[in-house]
Amino acid sequence: MANTVWKAKRRNLAPWLFLAPGLIMFIVYVIIPIFQSMWISFYDWDGLGEKTWLGLANYVELLDDDAFYTSLKNNVIWLVLYMLALPAGLFIAIFLNQSIRGMRLYKSLFFFPFVISQVVVGLMFSWFYAPNFGLFYNLIESFTGQGIAILADDRFVTYGIIVAGLWPQIAYVMILYLTGLNNVAPDQIEAARLDGAKGWKMLWYVVLPQLRPATFIAVVVTVIGALRSFDLVSVMTDGGPYGSSRVLSFYMYEQALSEYGYRMGYGAAIAVVLFAIMMVFISGFIWKMWRDERGR
Repeated sequence: MANTVWKAKRRNLAPWLFLAPGLIMFIVYVIIPIFQSMWISFYDWDGLGEKTWLGLANYVELLDDDAFYTSLKNNVIWLVLYMLALPAGLFIAIFLNQSIRGMRLYKSLFFFPFVISQVVVGLMFSWFYAPNFGLFYNLIESFTGQGIAILADDRFVTYGIIVAGLWPQIAYVMILYLTGLNNVAPDQIEAARLDGAKGWKMLWYVVLPQLRPATFIAVVVTVIGALRSFDLVSVMTDGGPYGSSRVLSFYMYEQALSEYGYRMGYGAAIAVVLFAIMMVFISGFIWKMWRDERGR
């Protein structure tokens, strides 16, 4: 009897032993730093000296900070336009999910942006937009007679950086959907064809419901990619011109870790706001998926 109880306990304990290393690392490197950032946001601190308690003063200061509102507005633009990666990645994945000659070459070409460093992507698009010799500048000049310096124009700079970010993001989403399409049940496809479903109806009623796990991951990584968006801004414009391309992650870095600030508490307050926005979007999507699953 005791041996049977021990075997049952061992079976229950085994999954937790395998999960333990990952859970410990997640708690140490993710959960604890989140609460530490929240705690630091209540202080005035340069990162080295003594902390001075401020309470909510850092958050009150954010309410009157024009640079914060510019960064927040740009992050909203990033979020909205980055969602274009989902339909674009899906349709490319559907195109590539065919058994025709040369498809492996096409797949490798579409996969290529995903394996490039964001820094390299930023440099490539900086040259692409560059006045006088950039391909985009010369194309606009040839059609309109006057080129546009995208990265030097506060009206267009954010959109130019977003286009650069969408290039590898679409490739990432495409990979997720390609994996999901390989798991679509062929019998359901055949049954739908026999019922006369094709085109958009086949996609909407048969294929997309089976791609919910891939869609969930795609939405999460796209939201996170849109909100962090630090590297491209740093490489392509350094927040310029005149701070017009800042996003919250870059503004947090400027305030907390650059020569402009060393205001760790204020930077932490920006990080907390960014985290809250991220959690609202991701939690909302999780809730919608859970509600849809319960309604099935």
